[in-house]
Amino acid sequence: MEKKHIDKKNYLSVRIKWCALLAAGLIGAVLVEMWLVHIREMRSLAAPTLFTALFLMLAAAVHRLVLVPYRETRKIYEQFVMGYVMEDLFKVRYPFSPESEQAVLRLNEIIDRSNLIAISKKQAEYLALQNQINPHFLYNTLEGIRSEALIAGLDSIAEMTEALATFFRYTISDLENLVTLEDELANIENYYYIQQFRFGSKLDLKIQYDRDPEDEFTEMDFLQCKLPKLTLQPIVENSIYHGIERKIGKGHLVIRISASEERLYIRISDDGQGMTDAKLKELNEKLRRLGDETDDPEKDGEKKQTRGGIAVVNVNRRIKLLFGEEYGIHVYSKEEVGTDVVVELPLVREENRQGGWR
Repeated sequence: MEKKHIDKKNYLSVRIKWCALLAAGLIGAVLVEMWLVHIREMRSLAAPTLFTALFLMLAAAVHRLVLVPYRETRKIYEQFVMGYVMEDLFKVRYPFSPESEQAVLRLNEIIDRSNLIAISKKQAEYLALQNQINPHFLYNTLEGIRSEALIAGLDSIAEMTEALATFFRYTISDLENLVTLEDELANIENYYYIQQFRFGSKLDLKIQYDRDPEDEFTEMDFLQCKLPKLTLQPIVENSIYHGIERKIGKGHLVIRISASEERLYIRISDDGQGMTDAKLKELNEKLRRLGDETDDPEKDGEKKQTRGGIAVVNVNRRIKLLFGEEYGIHVYSKEEVGTDVVVELPLVREENRQGGWR
C-alpha cells in the first residue's frame, strides 16, 4: 500500500497483480452463461429440426437408389410396349446412368446372340433341305440299290450304298444336338470309306489320341466328350478337296485329339497343297469375327470357289454361338506343305451334362 499526494489531496493506492487476466476470466464466464441460457431456450426446437433433416436425407437416398433406376427401366419398357423396333431402341441415346447403360448394352448383346443362333439354325435347316429333298425317299432308294447290288453279287456297290445311306442319315437328323466325339469320329470313318471309292490308295486317314500316360484321362474319356454335330466332317471334306485332291501323289490326313483340364483340342492336319499367306490371313480374320455372313442361297453361284472356306467359317460360327467367343477354329497353313485346322472346345462330358455344359 502506498500513500500518494495528488492535487493537494492525499490518496492510498494498492497494486493488484494479474488484474487483466481476472477481467478476461470474468467476461468469459459471463459469455458462457449467456450461451448456456440460449441453448436451453432453443432445445425445445432442436429435435424437430434434426428429425426433418434426417428425413430429407433418407428421401434423397431413396430417390437416387430406387426411383431413378426405376424410371430408367420404365423408359425401356415403354419403348417395347409402344412397338419400337429393337434396332431403333438401342440406337436412341437416353440419359442413363453408367450402370443402366451397361445393362442396356448387355441386353442388346444377348438379343443379338439369340438372333444369330436363330439365323444359324435357319441356315443349317436350309442346307439340310437342300441336301435331303425327301430323306425317306433317299433312304429307300439307297436301300433298293443296295439290295439289287447284293442280288447281283456286287458287294462293293452294296457296301458303298450302305455307307452313303448311313452318312446322309447322320447328316440330316437332329442338326442342333450335341453329340459325342465317338459319334463324330464314326461319321468321319464312314465318310472316309465313301471317299476311298474315289481316291483309292491315294488317301490315308489316321486318328491319334495325344495323352499323358500318367493322366487318368483315357481314350474312352475322349470319346465321351460332347461337341456340336457335324463339326469335323466339313473340315475333313475341305482338307480333301482343297488340299489332298490337288496334290500329286498320296495324301495323308491325321486327326489328333488332346485335352487340358477344361478344353478339348482337335487338330485336323493334311499334307496337301496348303494356301498362300494372304489367303490364310483372310481366313483367320473371318474366323476371329462372330458376325460374318455365311452361305446365302441367292449368292451360291458366286461363292462356289470359296465354299470350302465358308464351311469352316460356318462350323466356327456355330461353336462360338454355343460356347462363347473364346472357343472356335484357327488355321495354320504353308503353301505346298499342308494345312492344320485346330478346333478348340470346352471339355464337356456325358456325365455332367445335367449340371451344365462344363
